[in-house]
Amino acid sequence: MAGKPTRVAVLDYGMGNLHSVVKALEHVGAEVVLTSDPSAIDAADKLLFPGVGAMRDCMAGMKLAGIDTAVKKAVFNKPVMAICVGMQALVTKAEENGGVDCLGVLSGTVKAFEPEWLDEAGAPIKVPHMGWNETHFSELDHALWQGIEDGSRFYYVHSYFVEPTDASLEFAHCNYGKRFCASLIKDNLFATQFHPEKSHTAGLQLLKNFVEWKI
Repeated sequence: MAGKPTRVAVLDYGMGNLHSVVKALEHVGAEVVLTSDPSAIDAADKLLFPGVGAMRDCMAGMKLAGIDTAVKKAVFNKPVMAICVGMQALVTKAEENGGVDCLGVLSGTVKAFEPEWLDEAGAPIKVPHMGWNETHFSELDHALWQGIEDGSRFYYVHSYFVEPTDASLEFAHCNYGKRFCASLIKDNLFATQFHPEKSHTAGLQLLKNFVEWKI
């Protein structure tokens, strides 16, 4: 008899392409609850924190929905995955909009790509960084990377990146004008700058690994 499916609460606070995230999680076997209700977040087995757009809007949306506190609570008692702006929101501060205070779950700063940086061909990079890029892992044997080759291409859409205070938290990196942090991990908290829900086979495998992740 099959076990009960893992229930994943996907945060709905007015940010992000939630439909694609929900469908991808359901495809890999999760039971998904799209919610901004703190009690539903508490009841879920795992939490996924998506985000697309401006950091100021992201933080305002969380506070308006009353889920900023719920997110901080969840990272101490269940597996949490954050994507793109969701990853950026976890750190201390963002340079965007003249400076925005973030959740401060992890120490770090969200910084902007500089248009004068050069790509591998020697041309100025385009901002935002948009499209497929090779991603390299720091811990090849970790459960979250099972079934995914180092150097796999994931899909990115962003103008800012996270610079963690503690470099040992970097779980993967990518190069776009310079090396930047593509993924963070600390205990039960896992975050990606790229969008696994838009990254086809490798992305679905990563989401499956998260759903099955045992802490």
